[in-house]
Amino acid sequence: MVLVIVVAVLALLVGLAANRFLRPRLLNEDDDTGMAVKDLVGPLLTLTVLLLAFVLVTANGSYGKAEVSARGEARALDQLVETAEYAPAAERGRIQADAVCYARAVRTQEWPAMVDGKGSAAPSVWSTDFRHTFRDLEGKPVFGMLIAADNKRSDEREERLTQATASIPSTIFWFLLATLAITVIALGICLPRRNNRGQLLTLVVITALLTTTLCIIRDVDRPFNGLISVQPTAIAETERQAIRDYTVNHPASEVPCDDQGNRKNA
Repeated sequence: MVLVIVVAVLALLVGLAANRFLRPRLLNEDDDTGMAVKDLVGPLLTLTVLLLAFVLVTANGSYGKAEVSARGEARALDQLVETAEYAPAAERGRIQADAVCYARAVRTQEWPAMVDGKGSAAPSVWSTDFRHTFRDLEGKPVFGMLIAADNKRSDEREERLTQATASIPSTIFWFLLATLAITVIALGICLPRRNNRGQLLTLVVITALLTTTLCIIRDVDRPFNGLISVQPTAIAETERQAIRDYTVNHPASEVPCDDQGNRKNA
């Protein structure tokens, strides 16, 4: 970073020195001629658009990964519930009940916590119960399938929590905001003072587009917060299916958690 700053400062100083001492010898022009402010605004606008486009692609990639991991976690949990059908009745009931409680904890406790880029310990209570139940099935054919499904669930949850944090540092965001402001101010300076209705309208449209792009970047960079956030739709559907399977197999029993995914006897 220091090297970049040093090179940029040196280039600026060399350019100013060349303008002062070398330019009069190379060009037979008056001191008042040269590039106008409006000639410099074009490259500045191009730079702003390119920066916004690059950061938007990065933020959108993070949003896509968050959505894929949320769906992948729900599919892995659903596979865990379905694979439990091949386990003995006692273990099958515990696994399916824990799956219901895990989904509830993710949906009602961890999802709101991800708005601030954090996780929740509530789902881990039930994932620990999964592993305790798996020990009783060690050596049986269903053991390997359950372990594979649970590992997939764990990996997808970890990826989901990772994407909950902003992928674009705040320094870059403030730099983009400053660049946008400088570009709009420079465009405003270059507008004619009279008969400028068309130019003013164009400036307003450009400002609105650049501002909207930056707002979209800010929004999609936090996949679980904002207007276009990832919703717990997939995990909620898995919860409903798990409740259905558990009720079919154990109609006289209740799941060991409340509606928030907390253990009832805690």
